[in-house]
Amino acid sequence: MSCYHLVKRIIDVFLSFLGMIVSSPFWIIAIIGIELSDPGPFFYMANRVGKGNKTFKMFKFRSMYQGKSNESVFRGEEDRVFPFGKFIRTVKIDELPQLINIFIGDMSIVGPRPAAVDQMKITRGGKYIAAGNVQSGLTGPSALYDYIYGDYVTNEEEYREKVLPTRLELDLVYLKKMNLLFDLRIVWWTVVCIISSIFKRVPRHILATLNQWAEENK
Repeated sequence: MSCYHLVKRIIDVFLSFLGMIVSSPFWIIAIIGIELSDPGPFFYMANRVGKGNKTFKMFKFRSMYQGKSNESVFRGEEDRVFPFGKFIRTVKIDELPQLINIFIGDMSIVGPRPAAVDQMKITRGGKYIAAGNVQSGLTGPSALYDYIYGDYVTNEEEYREKVLPTRLELDLVYLKKMNLLFDLRIVWWTVVCIISSIFKRVPRHILATLNQWAEENK
């Protein structure tokens, strides 16, 4: 294990543990909101593929009515999501349980997004298989691109054409740029993107940079 990966793992354990403690009020709010919206399990367990193509269960707060899948192939159907679920998705509270995955070593704070089991041929095929050489992340260049642009493309065919190619390139961009300073930059950008989303603004400088990185990597 390189010095960078060792330090990164130590930071992941420390920050995920701290994050669970600090964010515990939001966990309580999420659980209460979910139970009031649609009583039942408050966690959704997604089958995901991480480093070395190993499968694991990724934790998320449930944002859809019971009996509905939390995801389709790439785009979920908006009518499946209950109103409180839309809120926790917007502010990314639904992703907080992934701090558990980070703490136990399934994921890292920053990295390529983990691949869905049934999407492996698309998201980890060809040259994109390299994204499986590093620990999957809670956030990263591709996750930010999806958040500030891809989430607004609801048509699946349009998503495949306009969003997915850039998202896949950004997974490879991370592999080329990854270091502690770059990770900190992505974490800061994540905070900026969440705040911008709350105020219904688009962080255009971040979006432009992500698009530039993807184009340069093609």
